[in-house]
Amino acid sequence: MKESRDNFTPSYLLLKPEVFSDKIREAEEILKECTLCPRDCKVDRTSDERGFCRTGDKPFISSWGPHFGEERPLVGKFGSGTIFLGNCNLGCIFCQNYSISHLGEGREMSFEKLADVMLSLQSQGCHNINFVTPTHQSPMILRSLRIASEKGLKIPVVYNCGGYEALNTIKLLEGIVDIYMPDFKYTDPEMAFRYSKAEDYPDMAKAAIKEMHRQVGDLLIDKRGIALRGLLVRHLVLPEGTAGTPSVVKFIAEEISKNTYINIMDQYHPCFKAFDNPPLNRRITDTEFSEAVRLAVEAGLTRIDGITA
Repeated sequence: MKESRDNFTPSYLLLKPEVFSDKIREAEEILKECTLCPRDCKVDRTSDERGFCRTGDKPFISSWGPHFGEERPLVGKFGSGTIFLGNCNLGCIFCQNYSISHLGEGREMSFEKLADVMLSLQSQGCHNINFVTPTHQSPMILRSLRIASEKGLKIPVVYNCGGYEALNTIKLLEGIVDIYMPDFKYTDPEMAFRYSKAEDYPDMAKAAIKEMHRQVGDLLIDKRGIALRGLLVRHLVLPEGTAGTPSVVKFIAEEISKNTYINIMDQYHPCFKAFDNPPLNRRITDTEFSEAVRLAVEAGLTRIDGITA
């Protein structure tokens, strides 16, 4: 799984210009009757109609900068070039970025400005451009990425999403995204509805992760330990088994790949409305986390971030 960075070219630079243009047009056409995510709001975002995500048709960005809190293959020495996109297509009551996802922290900017943000992160030495919560703004990302690529962007693109993805949107991103990094939050529709307002989350996440892996395969890491292309899955352990960890790791091991790079995350803490919704009103215990890791190992997963990877 090692490759020299010198021999690597990001996917979007290998795409024929006319194909890139077609993808932009197709994505922007979807905004007129929006079905970018499984909610299928079908509002005309080009006419300032707003659906669940409350976002229009221009980039809406909260913040950006080199980030050192991501997984090791993304961070490297100089950080992951994170761009936090405002709003979200999920309704997680425990969101740790709720000021961005729920409260709408951010500002609208031009496609050219977003492209300049990407180039600025590259000039600071960041190893990748990491779009955080990109699902509902994928058309804006495509147009801005095209501009940035024409101005010299040449580092991998990370699609850092919540896992609640429309299959057609993920298919549209083929040849654009180098690294897919979805959450896999739940396998129980009841939990998904109760805590994220998305009863169909488990089915949508499974289908999307399968397609992501089909496109980019297992995570490819260069000789410096930096991710170049592939799938990286995140699973946040929740109190009292709420996240359905046994089913998550079984699905990844049996239906994706035992060589999937997975981050079993232990940092859950109550935020936003979680305080009023037990058992999410407490942190997880060491025992709960250890059990989640044990389940992943027993399922046959061999690349667990910080443990076996």
